[in-house]
Amino acid sequence: MEIWRLPISASQRGKLISAGYTSLSSLSSISSSDLARELNVSESEAMNILKVASHSRGSETSNASCSIVEVLDTFQWWAGAQSAWDMLHDEESLMHITTSSADLDNILGGGIHCKEVTEIGGVPGIGKTQLGIQIAVNVQIPNDFGGLGGNSIYIDTEGSFMVERAFQIAEACIEDMSEYNRFLRKDFQECKIKMQPQDILENIFYFRICSYTEQIALINYLDKFLSEHKDVKVIVVDSVTFHFRQDFDDMALRTRVLSGMALKLMNLAKRFSLAVVLLNQVTTKHTEASFQLALALGDSWSHTCTNRIVLYWNGNERYAYIDKSPSLRSA
Repeated sequence: MEIWRLPISASQRGKLISAGYTSLSSLSSISSSDLARELNVSESEAMNILKVASHSRGSETSNASCSIVEVLDTFQWWAGAQSAWDMLHDEESLMHITTSSADLDNILGGGIHCKEVTEIGGVPGIGKTQLGIQIAVNVQIPNDFGGLGGNSIYIDTEGSFMVERAFQIAEACIEDMSEYNRFLRKDFQECKIKMQPQDILENIFYFRICSYTEQIALINYLDKFLSEHKDVKVIVVDSVTFHFRQDFDDMALRTRVLSGMALKLMNLAKRFSLAVVLLNQVTTKHTEASFQLALALGDSWSHTCTNRIVLYWNGNERYAYIDKSPSLRSA
């Protein structure tokens, strides 16, 4: 801290600067009697100046230490580098969340990946919301049946979540486990008593979001929520796009806000070893004298997710392809 910032009188600051004292460190080794003589003030006044300087120096050190701690907390991964071999082992040991579609699971390399952000987009009516609900249910499949046995968070920005449909999907999920058990297991009666559709619905934490400010606030709150609900293994946002296409005129601001939100979601996925699924809308993009469907929010947003899947119609059948992924093969 510089001398002119010290909370002392202006005349005292002027005398210190005139005597060559420009920083707190320059006052650290001088005695009160010597300072009194150099400033031509009483020794008691000099002692008071040194006392204020010492207190300010202590506060400055404390603030600097807090800043360093905050930085180290933010970048705590610096303290423990991980080898590529360990990373490969971790990835191979991670469980996937099935989508209940063998073809889609195959495209995704086994299902929705934990510790990653997966974006799924498509035209209205293609089944994005149903897929989101399906994932929120399937994450609760017990470990004995090849699932994660976790809970889910469903963030609804459009009001399209259908609890009746979620109940039907939960019933179908239990029926699928029943079929699996009939062929491969003998203790399904015990499992059937323990897991009911209402149990699955109770483990879906639902948030209704009505504006982009609420959406940002909730994403920031999730850190605390997940610390208190460590069984959550997937976050579904349906859709990530809605409020950002409706309420924004400043595109540069929108890009910065979206980037910050995406970074927060990626950090949550890594820190809590969970999957993040973002459902997105589509728009048209002009390329090479033609128009084609593209996921909404622009090119900058396209770099924020780990995997991007596009759903589309071909006649009466649904198809999917990989729009972007660092590890999944094109399909």
